[in-house]
Amino acid sequence: MRKRVPVTHLVAELPVTVPFVAPEAIERQSGRPLILRLGANESAFGPSPRAIEAMCAAAAEVAWYGDPENYDLRAAVAAAQGVALENVVVGSGIDDLLGLAVRAFLEPGGAVVTSLGAYPTFNYHVVGYGGRLERVHYRQDANDLPALADAARRTGARLLYLANPDNPSGTWYTSSDLRSFMESLPDACLLLLDEAYLEFAPDGTAPPIDVSDQRVLRLRTFSKAYGMAGARIGYALGPAEIMADFEKIRLHFGVNRVAQAGALAALADTAFLREVVAEVARGRQEYEALACDLGLPTIPSATNFVSIDVGGPERARALIAALAARGVFVRMPGAPPLDRCIRVTVGTAEQRAAFAAVFRDVWPAAAKGAGG
Repeated sequence: MRKRVPVTHLVAELPVTVPFVAPEAIERQSGRPLILRLGANESAFGPSPRAIEAMCAAAAEVAWYGDPENYDLRAAVAAAQGVALENVVVGSGIDDLLGLAVRAFLEPGGAVVTSLGAYPTFNYHVVGYGGRLERVHYRQDANDLPALADAARRTGARLLYLANPDNPSGTWYTSSDLRSFMESLPDACLLLLDEAYLEFAPDGTAPPIDVSDQRVLRLRTFSKAYGMAGARIGYALGPAEIMADFEKIRLHFGVNRVAQAGALAALADTAFLREVVAEVARGRQEYEALACDLGLPTIPSATNFVSIDVGGPERARALIAALAARGVFVRMPGAPPLDRCIRVTVGTAEQRAAFAAVFRDVWPAAAKGAGG
């Protein structure tokens, strides 16, 4: 028998890592279907009907490759954001764009900065390309901006990852806060500003877009408010020079024809987007009221989820298990101090009512069994 062709030393030394356990994996393990899928921050409200119609029409043309330039969608994004076509790159969601940024800017052994417990797919890319992670603890349930900037200066980091609004906490900073933060970063450090949840945030959260600023790359998605997580499509806004570098390495046919059509139609349906954002705001209030009624605090959120403080990681794990036994999928943050919480996606009104009933039922036993 022939010997296996060896992989690189980097790959051989990496552990097998899955950033998230998928709800489908949970169903396979349990042998039961989930009743409520409220753990992945998918939109319970689905895509715009106009997006569905466009995707159905595009499905009839799926024998054709998608436009490798993503021209129509890039043009629509550019017009909506007031930038030029060359300041937009489309990718298979923010995950794909994060991978491009790491590949383009990180030398093997180079340092990058992120918060401990922040979005794990970024870490997955960094480690996969041989980078070195410098993690900064959350402070008062939010990204610690001064400590992140200090870490970037101390390590000579080429990249700094920040989600605003944040996942998994739901907290956010204002435009003024972020402008001051960017001024504090070293010149050679690129800020990857993940704005996946921006549509749910208050006015004044996002700094004005300045694509001449070589220090920041803005990352946005159609997965959350637009309800197209399964289509895998997002975009980056930034300097033309960075976009041109991405063009050298990106997978040009990586965004499929159906996703392109759906995203273009979704972007145009602003009325549907406003309805989703308003319903999510109502849902956050309902979750906060539910938690308050049970004597549990919540972390203020500008996203489509709420983190409920259940008092500690043991309680959180017990509650996750109790909910899973009832067919309810939610998640908990993976690192302290946020691992004292469970994170629940805002569902439809019916889903929220169903979650509330199960949560009220399992909470007393879960809290008691975990030392409550």
